[in-house]
Amino acid sequence: QVQLVESGGGLVQPGGSLRLSCAASGSIFSLNAMAWYRQAPGKQRELVAVITSGGTTNYAASVKGRFTISRDNAKNTVYLQMNSLKPEDTAVYHCHANLRATGDPSLKLYDYWGQGTQVTVSS
Repeated sequence: QVQLVESGGGLVQPGGSLRLSCAASGSIFSLNAMAWYRQAPGKQRELVAVITSGGTTNYAASVKGRFTISRDNAKNTVYLQMNSLKPEDTAVYHCHANLRATGDPSLKLYDYWGQGTQVTVSS
């Protein structure tokens, strides 16, 4: 079994910063890409940023230049540094991991999601 646990959400004023963390634990053989998604009320879930196991990153146009995704492979953890936050960044942020599990000889790739952490940007 694999768990993704997010932390770091909260209430922040426009222009402020937050840092989200997501730690993966459990029966992990190898972690591939890790990503952050967000879902605002009444909207579809959207990709915010993704980072490969080798460190290549990609961002949604709406956050490019303001958000930075990074990972610590030794800790199976991905981070999202969010700067210059805007009210439209308000959403539940979910961590996603694509991984291979221990004890599975097929080496199949699995997708796991965290429970989400609320980010509210408001004055």
